[in-house]
Amino acid sequence: QVQLVESGGGLVQPGGSLRLSCAASGSISSINAMGWFRQAPGKQRELVAAATTYGSTNYADSVKGRFTISRDNAKKTAYLQMNSLKPEDTAVYYCAASSQILSRAPKRPEGYDSWGQGTQVTVSS
Repeated sequence: QVQLVESGGGLVQPGGSLRLSCAASGSISSINAMGWFRQAPGKQRELVAAATTYGSTNYADSVKGRFTISRDNAKKTAYLQMNSLKPEDTAVYYCAASSQILSRAPKRPEGYDSWGQGTQVTVSS
């Protein structure tokens, strides 16, 4: 069992930046990929970015060039650096971990075994 705890959400003005963190504990040796998803009210949960242990990354088209996912395997932590934030980035952001052994991180929520509780990101002036 893997436990995930997110932090770093908050309120930011358009064009601003935030950095989300996700600390993993428990059976961390089973983790291959870690991802960030988001869910806005009335919308489905969508992949924002994901990275495998070996460095392969996936990004949603809407965040390419603005968001960067990184992992510190020694600290068992994943990060999401979000720059040039837009109001449409407003959502609850979830950290997720997958034990699937794949060359690319899963793109769908069903591919992830463990989830954090979520952290709210609000982009507004």
